[in-house]
Amino acid sequence: MKFDVTLLTESRYLNPSNPDWYAEQILTEDRILQRALERKGLNVRRCDWADPSINWSETTLALFRTTWDYFHRFKEFSVWLEQVSAQTILINPAELIHWNIDKRYFEDLQARGVNCIETVYIKRNSTQTLRSICEATDWTKWVLKPTVSGAGRHTYLLTSAELDAHEELFQSLVSEEEMMIQPFIQSVVDFGELSLMVMNEQYTHAVHKIPKKGDFRVQDDFGGTVEMFEPSQAEIKFAERAVQACTPKPMYARVDMVKDNAGQLAISELELIEPELWFRFNEKAADVLAEGIAKKLKSIN
Repeated sequence: MKFDVTLLTESRYLNPSNPDWYAEQILTEDRILQRALERKGLNVRRCDWADPSINWSETTLALFRTTWDYFHRFKEFSVWLEQVSAQTILINPAELIHWNIDKRYFEDLQARGVNCIETVYIKRNSTQTLRSICEATDWTKWVLKPTVSGAGRHTYLLTSAELDAHEELFQSLVSEEEMMIQPFIQSVVDFGELSLMVMNEQYTHAVHKIPKKGDFRVQDDFGGTVEMFEPSQAEIKFAERAVQACTPKPMYARVDMVKDNAGQLAISELELIEPELWFRFNEKAADVLAEGIAKKLKSIN
């Protein structure tokens, strides 16, 4: 059987027998998108990306949704990505995925005129100490994390008094992968972070993510809260400009932004692989994405 679209998830979220609130959100989001695609007359299935029994040539398009284990299985995912991109069309395309996986994409966005949070990159097996790297900046608090990461994996907020205590951990991390440090952004604690969704290069909706008291991580699985938000025209234009800076242009994007410590809008993440898109807050956005996918299919058939 030939499928028009395969929605990509991971084994935990394929068919959970007793889903908790978090898994139920995921299932709801995917149901909304699947229904939107089916209303376009498309034949849709949902699969675990890592299932070795899947024949990927049986689907015209494979759409990333909740492949949220890929950064824990990065080597396996990289091999899979090469193999599958030769058999079907990935949305977003493999070229964008390779670029977006590594947060060095901040350098490209900055060069293209899109303000991003300042970042210092640390190569794997660097001989520098954590203190020497941090004290070379003019920041007073630092956020340490891998350049390939997600969902708060190995993310640490550090003060000067904590640097020496984290040196052993830092050396262990940098022996395995490239790391990065950024300044702690005070507005994340004071206000939170905005996520603006862009489908087919057009803004559709936004949410406001607020960390729980005493934390700086805005993800709801870390206790943060999410609510609908009406962004300003400046925030919408900033999000759309970030998407326009991508090559090729993504079919969908989530633009996470904050006010940096200078008070300017800045990209905290540009999510082009498997972002949560909060279709449950705006089901019409799923229709916009479905329309773009339908047009893509028409152009290649």
